[in-house]
Amino acid sequence: MKPVIKIAVLLFVLIIMESSCRKKFFDLEPFDALPIESATQTEADLDVAANGMYASLRDVDLYGRTLPLKGDLASDNVYLKTSNSGRYLTFRDFNQTTANAEANNVWDAAYAAIKNANLIINAEIEQTELVDQLKGEALTVRALMHFELVRNYASTFTVNPNALGVPIVTEFNQNALPSRNTVQEVYDQIISDLKAAFALMTLNQGESLVVSTTNKVRTVTSENVSKFTAEALLAKVYLTMGSWQLARDAALDVVNNSGFTLVTAAAFQAYWANPAGRVDQVETMFEISSDAAANLSSDQLSFFYDPAGYGDALITNDLISQYSPSDVRLEVINTDSLSGALVFINNKYSNSENPADKDDSKVLRFADVVLILAEASAQLNNTAVALSNLNRVAQTRDPLFGGFSSTGAQLISDIINERRKELAFEGDRYWDLMRLNLPITNHIKNQNPFTPFPIAVTDIHRLFPIPQNEIDVNPNIAGQQNPGF
Repeated sequence: MKPVIKIAVLLFVLIIMESSCRKKFFDLEPFDALPIESATQTEADLDVAANGMYASLRDVDLYGRTLPLKGDLASDNVYLKTSNSGRYLTFRDFNQTTANAEANNVWDAAYAAIKNANLIINAEIEQTELVDQLKGEALTVRALMHFELVRNYASTFTVNPNALGVPIVTEFNQNALPSRNTVQEVYDQIISDLKAAFALMTLNQGESLVVSTTNKVRTVTSENVSKFTAEALLAKVYLTMGSWQLARDAALDVVNNSGFTLVTAAAFQAYWANPAGRVDQVETMFEISSDAAANLSSDQLSFFYDPAGYGDALITNDLISQYSPSDVRLEVINTDSLSGALVFINNKYSNSENPADKDDSKVLRFADVVLILAEASAQLNNTAVALSNLNRVAQTRDPLFGGFSSTGAQLISDIINERRKELAFEGDRYWDLMRLNLPITNHIKNQNPFTPFPIAVTDIHRLFPIPQNEIDVNPNIAGQQNPGF
């Protein structure tokens, strides 16, 4: 071989070797983390990933505080005392902007939770009963987060299903720049996920499976999604859409076949005083765990209500006036004097200073499903079923109450008001008013003197703006801001 050719061949080999070395150098896996495809290869991996997914729902701007607080503070159940800590003033004043911290943080935290759910849903792993259960739980969480996002950032379904919704995200891609899907498309995805979840899962609350790779027993508690959690959420989604027959069918199946029961009047106060998860199918269908080790400390929802904490949120006199003296729900409402005036304090969350355990945040309760069945039945003109289920809740909470006997529009109004009383301080009131496209007539802007601040159905601030930081980095959403922002 001629020397020139030898040199050329040698140079070529060196270039190939250098290129290969560079490729290997830049393709090195991080020493302190697993690549996504390697992180979920066994049942045990998926079980650990599910724990992380649930932990992400505890974020202060999800169920840790912001979402359940907004549902009451932005409606007519709760107001901020004059000497407040300065938190959530935009919910009180309805003046959030594209740079609003809570609006930005809810968006970021919800999509982070969706990412965690997608890692489980899309894991390429051998199918087993436990794998199906865990994937079903993750599908339910993904649906729940899309549901919260579309309610907060997009037009109400019953007002305009063709309006821009939120981006649907079903797989992890850190470089994706999704545009907004329509409200209809988002709800279609939510429904698809929940139906798939219900079909995959086999475990109800209190039931167990063994993790084959570790022999660990995994029991579904109220701090996990169960099979009937998915169907209960599906009923609530249909209710929000005004799909009365579908809401009625899903709620009826949960009521008849889930095994869940209402907590009794005698046990009501103890039920709320208990901070631990449940396995007895009494009342709590799904809640977000906060215990001694994993909690938000002073950012906890309970701390915001607790007079020994921030104590910023007080109960409106209008809500208090809805309860009769014999209603056991008054047992979790305390009274105090503030600047010489009688004030009412939410005590559903009484464990903010408990060193052994903290209050969980309730996401779905059986009473909610019973009232969904009542409302859907009333809308379908099945008065007998509507009254039976409305009174099932109302008379359990107030044993001296003789029961409702209303019909038509008054019956529906009675059900909505019972929902207000039953689900107060759990974040539901605002969304009932939104899905029914009702004005918020008794919103309190100032405590002293009390200043009612009516919020019309046309107020742009009834929705969150798309966060400015999302607009800045995502050109596909930059021209899709909500009107008025």
